[in-house]
Amino acid sequence: MKAEERWQARFRASRMTLPSWARQAPNRSIYRSNATGKWEVYAWDRVTGSVRQVTDQPKGTRYAAIDPTGQWIYWFADTDGDELGGWWRQPFTGGASEPIATDLEPGQPSGIGLSITGSAAISLAGGDKFRVHLVRPGEPTETLYEHTEAAWVAAMSLDGSLIAINHGEYGDFRHPALRVVRHNGRTVGELYDGPRKGVTGLSFAPVAGDRRLLALHERRQRSEPLVWDPVTGEQREIWLRDSGDLAAEWYDDGRGLLILRDHRARTYLHRYDLRGGGLTPIETPHGVIEEAAPRPGGHVEYLWSSASRPPVIRSTSGQVVLNSLGPPAPPSVPVEDIDVEGAGGRIHALVSRPEVGTAPYPAVFLLHGGPSSHDRDEFSPEVAAWVDAGFAVVRVNYRGSTGYGSAWRDALHGDVGHIELADVAAVREQVVEHGIVDGSRTVLAGTSWGGYLTLLGLGTQPDLWACGIAAVPIACHQTSYEDEAESLRAYHRALFGGSPDEQPERYAASSPITYVDRIKAPLLILAGENDTRCPLRQIEKYVARLAEHGVEHEVYTYDAIRGSLVVSERIAQTAIQLDFARKHAGPI
Repeated sequence: MKAEERWQARFRASRMTLPSWARQAPNRSIYRSNATGKWEVYAWDRVTGSVRQVTDQPKGTRYAAIDPTGQWIYWFADTDGDELGGWWRQPFTGGASEPIATDLEPGQPSGIGLSITGSAAISLAGGDKFRVHLVRPGEPTETLYEHTEAAWVAAMSLDGSLIAINHGEYGDFRHPALRVVRHNGRTVGELYDGPRKGVTGLSFAPVAGDRRLLALHERRQRSEPLVWDPVTGEQREIWLRDSGDLAAEWYDDGRGLLILRDHRARTYLHRYDLRGGGLTPIETPHGVIEEAAPRPGGHVEYLWSSASRPPVIRSTSGQVVLNSLGPPAPPSVPVEDIDVEGAGGRIHALVSRPEVGTAPYPAVFLLHGGPSSHDRDEFSPEVAAWVDAGFAVVRVNYRGSTGYGSAWRDALHGDVGHIELADVAAVREQVVEHGIVDGSRTVLAGTSWGGYLTLLGLGTQPDLWACGIAAVPIACHQTSYEDEAESLRAYHRALFGGSPDEQPERYAASSPITYVDRIKAPLLILAGENDTRCPLRQIEKYVARLAEHGVEHEVYTYDAIRGSLVVSERIAQTAIQLDFARKHAGPI
């Protein structure tokens, strides 16, 4: 198979999310798949083996849930791929779809909680407010919570009597507090650990009448599980000796927790016994587990991949859970780990070398979004496409990334953008010195926050990069703040310590548009016309400044907030990026 056919086949290969199931009807499951060329929701009856497609939206479907009884499938329907819309539902067995709240204005989704009573708690953002609504069949929608700072539904108890809400009322969306209210909106209990120590709700115990809420706290400079009874106030912290950030899921009987430990770009599973406190490792292949959940009977299903091997849904019982439709994705190359001493501490990065050519290679520094995210040893069609094109791919988990403790993630406070790029430059210097990368042919690229860093890097590090590729970037923080969705405004305030009116110097110092006149390298920008996260107007403003200063640039626009839900769009964008990089930094 030729290189172009191979990388496109990875995008076209059918993929799916880990199936989620109804708590009281575990043989009824839903998942999302790109089998039709867009990510849509599917219903899977585990008894009969039947699978049917539930949704069919022009730009795909990103959010879905199944109610605990297995009677209804819920999904968020937006209008133009812009993440503005409302929640709908359809019977699991099929039939007419219906909106769950016709008396609400369209908003941006930020969570849903479902109960056995048919009630739902949904959170929507819009009109400078964040609201949590209680929706009950046949009754008017009630507003349980409203605030100008970000808030979202974390969970709803099985019987519908308790709703957990994360909120940023105390001034920091990045480190939320956790409140539990009754269905009348009255507060039952709250956890707030103080500045820069978030508490994030996950789920109530999957047992009727059980009030315990599983959450994550940051009391010891990393994410760790906590079991909390909001009525009595009783708390139980779960501590592990092993390094890494932790997440957790309930076992079906509520007596144990599945612990997911993320350490140095890989994932490890453990079972924690809440009765005796025992911790048992669960054997899984070396790589990354995107999602994992215990099934009735005690075995665990998980979605696994590595940089070289495509995703597969496995079970600790030894079986492959559900085969995707069509041929599997062609494999790729494994990653190498490197550690670099930087100004803020040791930086962990991943390097993928091409199978053709010899070092030093042309390279793309592919910067992750977020910034509260990180690159891992997982399968990526994008990374594999660059490798097939003859580029080494360097991915840097710069300060601000998750997965390395709270202090590393929170290091961005203040000199936003410049801190991350200092780490990228340190890694670049090492791979060039060690003869892995050709310093005259390095590409800076990324999407969303990675796209923002690309624009900022071309302006503040103009001698390091042969060209840049920025997909849906932030180009001007102030203009972006004026046009973006409510949740992004809250994030901006938390990151910069206030709004642009309150912190104008910080916004300007971290904005790529401030440094347009210093850019030397050619630049490709990809932008979504309906993007509410990285709005188009601020990109247009930036592009006009590029033209004023005579900077060589190209712009590609498409009619969605992201191209990631539509396979053909992802292929088109990848082809454009590869051609641009070959032209300006590719193999000679």
